[in-house]
Amino acid sequence: MISLRDYIKRRNGVSMGHSKSLTNMLKRSLGATSFDMFWVHWNPIWNYYLNRYICKPLKNILNQYAAIILTFGVSGFIHDLVGLLINKKLTLFFTLWFMIMGGIVVLSKYKNLQYSKRYIVARYVINITLILGSFYCARFLIRYAY
Repeated sequence: MISLRDYIKRRNGVSMGHSKSLTNMLKRSLGATSFDMFWVHWNPIWNYYLNRYICKPLKNILNQYAAIILTFGVSGFIHDLVGLLINKKLTLFFTLWFMIMGGIVVLSKYKNLQYSKRYIVARYVINITLILGSFYCARFLIRYAY
């Protein structure tokens, strides 16, 4: 099993705590050539633990696509728990939003949707659009579910 330090260096290209760590994460994730690769580079510390303790064990009992969606759901639920501490109300907004993004990741992996031939600015726009689109979709569903 790869160490957290090595994992972060592989994902960011610099050591944990390096002054360019955040900049590299943003450039690599937003400039990723697919939506699943966006998440490979986004927040490598969180990614490391989600992969190690949630996704890999789930892949032992479920197919990889279900494991990915549920891992996103767990991440969203943890974010919702933080919201519960702050707002004293559990909305499950992040759980839904993250599961939608997990669904997009699964679809992009299944269909092998790549945008590597696009200019870097186009990749930024595509990745941000997918995040914002899933955000507004979750917001719409939450608003009309209550």
